[in-house]
Amino acid sequence: MAKYIFVTGGVVSSLGKGIISSSIGKLLQARGYKITIQKFDPYINIDPGTLNPYEHGECYVTVDGMETDLDLGHYERFTGIQTTRANSMTTGRIYKSVIDKERRGDYLGKTIQVVPHITDEIKSNIRHLGETGDYDFVITEIGGTIGDIESAPFLEAIRQLKWELGREAVSIHLTYVPYLKAADELKTKPTQHSVKEMLSYGIQPDILILRTEKHLDDNMRMKVAGFCNVDLECVIQSEDLPSIYEVPVNMQKQGLDSAILRKMGIPVGETPALGPWREFLELRRNATEVVRIGMVGKYDLQDAYKSISESLSHAATYNNRKIEISFINSEFLTPQDIETKLAPMDGLVICPGFGQRGTEGKILAVEYARRHDVPCFGICLGMQMMVIEFARNVLGYADANSSELDPSTPHNVIDMMEDQKNISDMGGTMRLGAYDCRLDPKSRVAEIYRATEVSERHRHRYEFNSAYIAEFEEAGMKCVGRNPATDLVEIVEIPSLKWFVGTQFHPEYQSTVLHPHPLFMSFIKAAIG
Repeated sequence: MAKYIFVTGGVVSSLGKGIISSSIGKLLQARGYKITIQKFDPYINIDPGTLNPYEHGECYVTVDGMETDLDLGHYERFTGIQTTRANSMTTGRIYKSVIDKERRGDYLGKTIQVVPHITDEIKSNIRHLGETGDYDFVITEIGGTIGDIESAPFLEAIRQLKWELGREAVSIHLTYVPYLKAADELKTKPTQHSVKEMLSYGIQPDILILRTEKHLDDNMRMKVAGFCNVDLECVIQSEDLPSIYEVPVNMQKQGLDSAILRKMGIPVGETPALGPWREFLELRRNATEVVRIGMVGKYDLQDAYKSISESLSHAATYNNRKIEISFINSEFLTPQDIETKLAPMDGLVICPGFGQRGTEGKILAVEYARRHDVPCFGICLGMQMMVIEFARNVLGYADANSSELDPSTPHNVIDMMEDQKNISDMGGTMRLGAYDCRLDPKSRVAEIYRATEVSERHRHRYEFNSAYIAEFEEAGMKCVGRNPATDLVEIVEIPSLKWFVGTQFHPEYQSTVLHPHPLFMSFIKAAIG
């Protein structure tokens, strides 16, 4: 039977529950266990697909087409697992499921209440992956902060599960230990209050992870252990580190995985070496030369393009370079300052997105990259900007555009897919998840992938207009990747340039620490060259 690990957070948000959950998964994997990680978000949206990135960061997409929280990207990058819709749940989905059952009459006339109906639905979803028989451990991260009214049903569900499962379940609570500069002191009182809040829900944390900017000595850990009823060996500190990828090693050094196993009555055994992971970290530390990449997009928020920046970082490491990413706001990019902003870059990524804002700036950046032969990687909307720029400045269609951005354009080189035209709901209705792509055997991308058949994840509603394929190819932009079932264009490239590739899909969703994506590897290599 699978064992369950619950990860909660207190004091403040953004402490890194996703990184801790991913690190726990990585350490248990290294011991030979099969793991999966799921995220329960307490907001009422069905999924984050309709959320502005400023609200919740990047929207991550699973292979089966579920739009999810960006933490699922961390889970996959750290552990190499593939998540599905079963790994992501929101309050909205929980309530929708219960209401749908009530409408069907499944509850046989009962009054529907938060307890037991909502909590039972949460418990059922937590247990679902464990009951497949595929996993030894199911790690469940609860979003938000203890004390938020939205989190209460999830905490009640965890309380019940801990009671039902006994030693088969462990509660890990991540809190913050602030440093007061004026007093030159670290303060544990917020942690004490956070644990007290957990106790008020009936949950005694088994392990505490203290997020801190400064090292905590043993006396402070003993103080926390004493006030919070936690064994000293189960008070772990998570200090600021140069990279999130240092966290699993730091957690292992302090015995987090050993503490989890002991709490569950499992023999600890020898500590795994984490060989390939440590080799990756060694490459990062030893890199001295820098590769400079400009990310051209409209969101002034690092989490909006999290998977792309991490994929670039992986690829730079394996190319023995430190990466220096500069965000270039496409909304304010003009012909007057484009040279100043783009000339220092070794390569450009034209970022994905939705809507008109910032698109003309992206087109300017594509034109600069094409004319100056700067390695350029267009992703999703970024690929569409490559197509529009080529149509305007090479094919001579000055009014070329996407029908998303200009419905009246006479040259809609990017157009809505036929099966999307009668859809009224925005959420969950795009082309989502993994689709096959057949590559031209003579293309650069086939050489990069070392394959002619690949599968990549999508999140879009508009496509390259196939009516223009012949014109584009005759003028030098080749449509080198097609969906075998629909013949939709998936990849374009200009072979005559150093590196100029656009993908309709999101390759960043499949880049992991130990297996960087080949397109990002090749792009960084070209940028270095």
